[in-house]
Amino acid sequence: MTKTAMIRARTEPQLKNKVEKIFHLLGLSSSEAINLFFRQVSLQKGLPFEVKIPNNVTAKAIKDVEKHRGLTKCKDAQGMFKKLGI
Repeated sequence: MTKTAMIRARTEPQLKNKVEKIFHLLGLSSSEAINLFFRQVSLQKGLPFEVKIPNNVTAKAIKDVEKHRGLTKCKDAQGMFKKLGI
């Protein structure tokens, strides 16, 4: 099928650059990634991932991580498992 429909969208330049680097690593152009997303929306009859508004506890945890508060650092996976009691 010939691709003739055009999509125009605005996004933040920094986000665009970051995402395009990921697409490049995956061997995709932005157009291919958008078409992949559209096909998945069509197949799923909705977004191909869950979209939820985080509850207060999750929202606070996200903010804490973004501000590097309350993080536990480990040298390696073994140290992490030990701190977790696994």
